[in-house]
Amino acid sequence: GPFAISHRLFRASFSMSKLLDFLNLVGKLKTTPRTGWVCRNVARPESIADHMYRMGILSFLIAGREDLRHDKCVKMALAHDLAEAVVGDITPHDGISVVDKHKMEADAMSDIRDGLLQGHPAAGSELYSLWREYEEGKTPEAKMMKQLDKLEMLIQAD
Repeated sequence: GPFAISHRLFRASFSMSKLLDFLNLVGKLKTTPRTGWVCRNVARPESIADHMYRMGILSFLIAGREDLRHDKCVKMALAHDLAEAVVGDITPHDGISVVDKHKMEADAMSDIRDGLLQGHPAAGSELYSLWREYEEGKTPEAKMMKQLDKLEMLIQAD
């Protein structure tokens, strides 16, 4: 069953119950529609996970650019909206300030890193660092991902 498989795949120190809690949390992204499309009454709006997956594929396609680490971009695509599994897909129309939104998401990512992924600190730290880097938008990879985020939305709207 899944427990036997997971014990072979993950370090013994990794809590299986926390692993399942984390994966169930991530699974919420598959069924959480993107708020912008819901507000615009789009039939069958994409989920947050749909968006993150296409971001990953777009990131994969930038391989070969000398100025970017495309593997880091793919990982950033997986991390950039992970906090939304906890706080939801907050848009500017929700009446939550940018500062408050950032704090809510930072707290969510800290909880994921320090709670659900405490038995796997390298993964938790990397997800948190990638999320923070994306949010700050200063590195070449983060700048590219911000552009790909907009491009993905335009493709979805087509």
